Amino acid sequence: MVLIFGQSRRSLVHLTVLVVFSLSVGNVQGFGELRRLKIKLLSILGHEMNPEAIFRSADAVCFDVDSTLFTTEAIDELADFLNKAEDVKNVTNQAMSGKMGLRQALKARLQIMKPSISDLQRFMAVRPATLSPGVEDLIQCLHKNKVHVYLISGGFRSLILPKAKELNIPPENVYANRLMFYFDGSYADLDINEPTSDNFGKAKVIEDLKQQHGYKTVVMIGDGITDMEACPPADICIGYGGNVVRPEVKSKADWFVMNFKELHDGYKKC
Repeated sequence: MVLIFGQSRRSLVHLTVLVVFSLSVGNVQGFGELRRLKIKLLSILGHEMNPEAIFRSADAVCFDVDSTLFTTEAIDELADFLNKAEDVKNVTNQAMSGKMGLRQALKARLQIMKPSISDLQRFMAVRPATLSPGVEDLIQCLHKNKVHVYLISGGFRSLILPKAKELNIPPENVYANRLMFYFDGSYADLDINEPTSDNFGKAKVIEDLKQQHGYKTVVMIGDGITDMEACPPADICIGYGGNVVRPEVKSKADWFVMNFKELHDGYKKC
């Protein structure tokens, strides 16, 4: 513990705020505690967080994909398509109960499905992803205002890229899991080099984006707890409940919306 003498309470609070904001966090599991401390200190200083104003000032907006950009969860849809839904659901339940980490659960589900390249191609042809109502208009609005749009997902890059292209989001702005295949097209493994394959991966991606591009304000939008864990380094997290309402997300989000029209109207720039 470090004690600082001869400073007023307000000065000490300011100093603490500066320390919190200037931390280079190597251990992203600490982001949640830093976030709670930041909000508490801002409250002490008389500053209330205005998520709508922060959203309007964003120079980068990041969207989750499954159950946010898309109306469904791709891994569940793929499991059902491959007649592996029940087995995959059992692994998902184990992960939700804390018995295994995100990466371990993802690898286990993929090992059950073992989707080949031809499986994925047939899946996309038979069950093309559907965009959530209003999200395309919102992304067009953000592009019009020169805001950089990113997709950060624990889903699969190969299933996301076709829709990203339709939305004029370049491939380099898509962060998602990569699948590896053998020469004959059969499933080999999950590429664990992608941060989105592990816990707090979305926070790591946003931290890297801020460092690389110097963004002042980054917003994360999503339906899951992994999206809320991305704040910080994201400046605010917007919870989306248009496809599924998760009580924990609703309680932790800076702003919770049920449809993208609410965000489009709140942006006030289109």
